[in-house]
Amino acid sequence: MDNTGIERIIADFVNSYPHQKKVETTWREPIVGFASVDNPLFDRFKQIIRPTHAAPCKLLPGARSVVVYFIPFSKKLQRENLKTEYYCSRSWAMAYVETNRLISDINEHIRSELESRGHQVALIPPTHNFDQESLMSDWSHRHVAYAAGIGSFGVHNLIITEKGCTGRLGSLVTDLALEPSPMPKEEFCLQRAGIDCLKCVERCRYDALYADRYDRHACYRQCLANDRYHGDLGLTDVCGKCSAMVPCSVTNPVKGERKNRSQSAPVKG
Repeated sequence: MDNTGIERIIADFVNSYPHQKKVETTWREPIVGFASVDNPLFDRFKQIIRPTHAAPCKLLPGARSVVVYFIPFSKKLQRENLKTEYYCSRSWAMAYVETNRLISDINEHIRSELESRGHQVALIPPTHNFDQESLMSDWSHRHVAYAAGIGSFGVHNLIITEKGCTGRLGSLVTDLALEPSPMPKEEFCLQRAGIDCLKCVERCRYDALYADRYDRHACYRQCLANDRYHGDLGLTDVCGKCSAMVPCSVTNPVKGERKNRSQSAPVKG
């Protein structure tokens, strides 16, 4: 099986999921990226994130590739999340629960498909694999997504993809050799690309996000408040206010901005 085969498995699974399970959430077509375990970033993550961050080969001896995918939310979902004043919207909390379940099911499906072909797979939970005190993980889906060419980090500390930042990430490790995806050569975040924005900072109402820093503990306090508020849905420690209805919500805004500037540039001659 090659990259295209993995991409097809994930896309077909996401597309058919609402017909197989009783869910309220709708998703757009996923983005899939691939990284070689030889990517030097995996060693650097021990300095960038934390010394205990796992290397792919620690999760699966003989590993050769990491598969990462981003499942984008609908625009309707983020509009609903923006409307609520303090807590995240009920639909956003539900999407968090249902998408985490979807990711777990995708991973199990991929493992079954690859093991039937004689390959091994190590699965990583979609969330809650972090230290409760430092709030840092030994396997960061976001950083691994960057290594797999999915997108780049925004000021809000989320990965911005070609289909925006509102969605969920899943990843797994396999001994199947896959072609690494090219990593982005430029920023997808307007502010980091030198274009004034900071809309995500304006959206945060909880003293967690600033132009030059991110307070993960303040952020998580609000996530836990949302979990208590939507407690009947299951574990919903999520927020998403900083990503709702901002330029990078559903697209790569830098690409759009440069296209607009190119089209509006005066014609020489």
